Amino acid sequence: MDNTWGDLTNPTVDELERLSGVHPGSRRVHAKGICCRAAFKPSGLAAGLTTAVHLREQGGEVEAIVRFSGSSSDPSLADLMSPGKGMAVRFQPAGGDVSVLTAVNVPVFFAKTPSSFIDLIKEANRLKGGGFEAIAAAAELAAHFPEARHAMAHIGKLRPPASYGACRYYAIHAFMLVDAAGKRRPAKFEWLPELEVETLSLGALKSLPEDYLERDAAERLKHAPLRFHLNIVLGQDGDPTDDPTVPWPDGRERIEGGILEVTDVIPEPDGLTMDPTVTGAGIEPSDDPILRFRSPVYRESARRRGRGE
Repeated sequence: MDNTWGDLTNPTVDELERLSGVHPGSRRVHAKGICCRAAFKPSGLAAGLTTAVHLREQGGEVEAIVRFSGSSSDPSLADLMSPGKGMAVRFQPAGGDVSVLTAVNVPVFFAKTPSSFIDLIKEANRLKGGGFEAIAAAAELAAHFPEARHAMAHIGKLRPPASYGACRYYAIHAFMLVDAAGKRRPAKFEWLPELEVETLSLGALKSLPEDYLERDAAERLKHAPLRFHLNIVLGQDGDPTDDPTVPWPDGRERIEGGILEVTDVIPEPDGLTMDPTVTGAGIEPSDDPILRFRSPVYRESARRRGRGE
């Protein structure tokens, strides 16, 4: 267990709770969501790069749980009011290691260290208390935290998606693929929907229910699975693995790791935690301090949630 940032864990969760108050039993972020059953079918194209079971077995099928969510800490917030969307996948291969991949609909994060993350959340809370509108607050944050400029630029362009199944999702962090000889290669992951990426027009927003994304997913899954292709983006020398605020250059080699089929809505399993540092054999967290800090923050959030706090 990494205790490097142990003194920041509780204060960080405290600041996240201040964003919209404490909602007992709910996650501290991505509070509102829907869980689904899924199956992942590996392409086998990554077999030479990693020993990860869920990426190697061409023609096989790996059980998975998917959680789609909004980014807000408020579980009652209308879907329209939370521009960031998430897709977390828990791969559960038979007889193999569980591996978790969390992704959102922006390609970079807004902080590169745990210290700057908590400072930014504190500033967001201050601006919220001062009555800033969301756009003005984002501009203010970008001015005070230059490392956040890429993420804020992407967030500023977000429009309400037509469906959870019509978003492109990015895992944000770099990971290390480890092959049978122990060779390590940096990689990032992206989910590309088979549905066309689609956002809603202003006219369509007027009549939407607060939980339109959950309703849409449930209705679509009555007729056909939602499918996503897993892109594995291969890094090169010099590509940063320790800074999730900086995008890798365009044109990096991509291979398709497989296809995820989301089949039906299920109740959320008790105690489900989507910790992205749970990678299983063949994939390792990179030296990204934000990635590694997420694990103790998730644990503390889950502890409070489990106690009904």
